Amino acid sequence: MSILINKNTRVITQGITGKTGQFHTLGCQAYANGKNCFVAGVNPKKAGEKFSDIPIYASVKEAAGQTGATVSVIYVPPAGAADAIWEAVEADLDLVVCITEGIPVRDMLMVRNKMKAKEAAGGKKMLAESGLPIISADTMEDAAKRVVAAANGVN
Repeated sequence: MSILINKNTRVITQGITGKTGQFHTLGCQAYANGKNCFVAGVNPKKAGEKFSDIPIYASVKEAAGQTGATVSVIYVPPAGAADAIWEAVEADLDLVVCITEGIPVRDMLMVRNKMKAKEAAGGKKMLAESGLPIISADTMEDAAKRVVAAANGVN
């Protein structure tokens, strides 16, 4: 019973070549069906390269077009996070998740206002809450096994 992401979801990692992006992408790949879900990374300076067999593209729009991805998760530094969010919104993805802390308030207000204007013009509704449960295991039994394994240091 997945809430927003399930085993068929295709995910882009924006900031995949940074330390945080690599750490979280590897962790997500290790969880449930994550190995099949993470299909693209984005870093304009490293387009054409790969990280953990995930191809890296120059833009979110290109990555989504090439892979069928509908979700982006963003791990970029605060100064570039608002632009990364807007790039994903402009690519018409179904869901954009950003966990970056310390994004300047003014930047986020500008992105929020642009998102509201896009929604008012008929665009998709965007979630702006942090800490939402967005993924779950296929079964509660599977989730419990993964929690126990993680607590014991087993992948």
